[in-house]
Amino acid sequence: MQLSPNRYFIINKPYDMVSQFVSSHDVNLLGNLNFNFPPDTHAVGRLDNHSEGLLILTTDKRVTRLLFLSKVPHKRTYLVQVNKQVSAENLKKLQTGVAIRIKTGVMYTTPPCEVTIVNNPEKLYKLDDRLTAHPPFTWLKITITEGKYHQVRKMISAIRHKCKRLIRLSIEDLELGGLRAGEVREIDGDLLFKKLKICK
Repeated sequence: MQLSPNRYFIINKPYDMVSQFVSSHDVNLLGNLNFNFPPDTHAVGRLDNHSEGLLILTTDKRVTRLLFLSKVPHKRTYLVQVNKQVSAENLKKLQTGVAIRIKTGVMYTTPPCEVTIVNNPEKLYKLDDRLTAHPPFTWLKITITEGKYHQVRKMISAIRHKCKRLIRLSIEDLELGGLRAGEVREIDGDLLFKKLKICK
C-alpha cells in the first residue's frame, strides 16, 4: 500500500494560543482551530502564546531540521509594537546588535539586522481592535536570521522598551498572504520549499 504524501499548512496563529496540539495545561491549542488537520501534524518552530502570525504546520518531520537547524540562516520578519517612541539612537542599537541573555549567565550579542520604523502598520497586517498599548508607541519591522529564545522580545527589552505586540509576517518568501487570525491555508509542498529556500 502506498503511503499518503506529506501535507503542509500555514496558519495565522492567534494571540493567546500555544503552538501545540497537546498540553498538560489548560491552554488554547492548535487543535481548537476550525480545521481538520491530518494525524501527526505538528508545528515547525514556535510562537509563544502572546505572539501572533505566520506558523507552519506539517506532517513532514524534515521541515524543522531543514529550516531551523540548518547552517544556512533564514530570514524571519516581524511587525512589533513597543511602548514609547523609539529614538534614533535605540533604533541604531537594534540594527547593529544588542546584548541579550540567552541562558543563565550566558550573554549573546545579536548580529546586525534590518529594523525600520513603520508609520502605517495596517499596510503590512490587518490589525484588530484589541488594545495592546496606549500612546505613545512605535511600530517596528524587524528581520532577523536566527531565533534565540524570545529573541525579539529580549532585543526590545535591551533598549529599555516593552514589546506590546509581536506578529510574524514572513519566513523568507513565505508570507501570511492576507490570512486573518485563526485562518488556515494548505500549501503545495514544492511551493513551500521554494518560498522557504530549502531543498528536500
